[in-house]
Amino acid sequence: MIVGGGFGGLAAARALRHLNVRITLVDRKNHHLFQPLLYQVATAMLMPGQIAAPIRQVLKKDRHTTVLLGEVSGVDAASRTLTVETPEREPLALHYDFLVLATGVQHSYFGHDEFEQFAPGLKTMADATKVRNKVLSTFEAAEHETDPAIRSAMLTFVLVGGGPTGVEMAGAIAELARLSMKSDFRRINPLDTRILLVEAAPRVLGGFDPSLSAKVTKRLTSMGVEVITGHPVEQIDETGVTLGGERIPSRTVIWTAGVTPSPVARWLGCPADRAGRVKVRYDLSVPSAPEIFVIGDVAYYEQDGKQLPGVAQVAMQMGAHVARVMEARLMNDAPPPPFHYVNKGNMAVVGRNYAILERGNLKLSGYVAWLAWSLIHVLFLALPNLRVSVFLQWVWSYFTEQRGSRLIVEPENSSSPADVVRSAS
Repeated sequence: MIVGGGFGGLAAARALRHLNVRITLVDRKNHHLFQPLLYQVATAMLMPGQIAAPIRQVLKKDRHTTVLLGEVSGVDAASRTLTVETPEREPLALHYDFLVLATGVQHSYFGHDEFEQFAPGLKTMADATKVRNKVLSTFEAAEHETDPAIRSAMLTFVLVGGGPTGVEMAGAIAELARLSMKSDFRRINPLDTRILLVEAAPRVLGGFDPSLSAKVTKRLTSMGVEVITGHPVEQIDETGVTLGGERIPSRTVIWTAGVTPSPVARWLGCPADRAGRVKVRYDLSVPSAPEIFVIGDVAYYEQDGKQLPGVAQVAMQMGAHVARVMEARLMNDAPPPPFHYVNKGNMAVVGRNYAILERGNLKLSGYVAWLAWSLIHVLFLALPNLRVSVFLQWVWSYFTEQRGSRLIVEPENSSSPADVVRSAS
């Protein structure tokens, strides 16, 4: 039984498919989402269907694998059963011999849950669509606003959190305003857009070498982004943010700061770190239940005295490792060595022609790193048609400076982001 169709869950399922075992993968969404490109949906570069693939389609050749749409609500380790909630029927109690929990994370507002209604995060396709609608609707609302102060607040975008998502979003919004929409409006000038990237730590991209962090800050500044570090956000409401005692009027605040793991530790009643990640053994199993494995963002695993980061390549390597552990147990073979993560490098992109790459002593920035970033991200999409689609979209956008999906799509009879902007005004 595998819970979660993200990078870790899919890696485990694929690594097990050559065995004569029954595999059931449960996810509350019917699609695998390529989260590293989620910000491009949020900034109208790509369409939602270009970075997501139906899990059934991804695993259709794996005849031993069953995919179930549902949400796990609990685990009974004693009876080895998993409770799955579905909208159509009573909860299902599913038995397992081995269980892999790869349930991912959700937004964390660090004790300020009241911020959520004013500062949406970016973890799901629904989040990205919501942010895209809000960003585009704000420009539309600014076009017919006559009050200069309100118009200025509408054209002020604040991103809270200077990690890779925040940096990439800031660069993408800058290019959306200054390149893609520079000639599209008559009453406002998109070049007047103000973009602020706020980070509580002393610098952005704290997981990268300081020299690369400094280069990214310089790059963002050259794109018109105001990088503010060392100041945590104190207040967020419908009219703006407060940081360092200063009030910044804004109608669009996007949360790119923190995450919290799904409640796996509570389900299992096992030791966890302060953030709620399950402390796993050398083979990624739970100490009290060796048949249960926890991988990806919900696992706490130290290597060389440091906790492994919650990134896709960690989850994928963990998924492949637990598959080897299970295979060894089923075949009565010697267990594989303890899990060891091989860091293949970290990357972040900042607009056109610029990215950073760090791998060991190798530190690249600029155009070559951007080409490497583009190639890697295309190749790791789940299906061939997505790779072709995204590549062609990027080529077209590169030469025309136009976005692929600047559509505001709202359900009927619902309040649009533009309505929210006007009511806040």
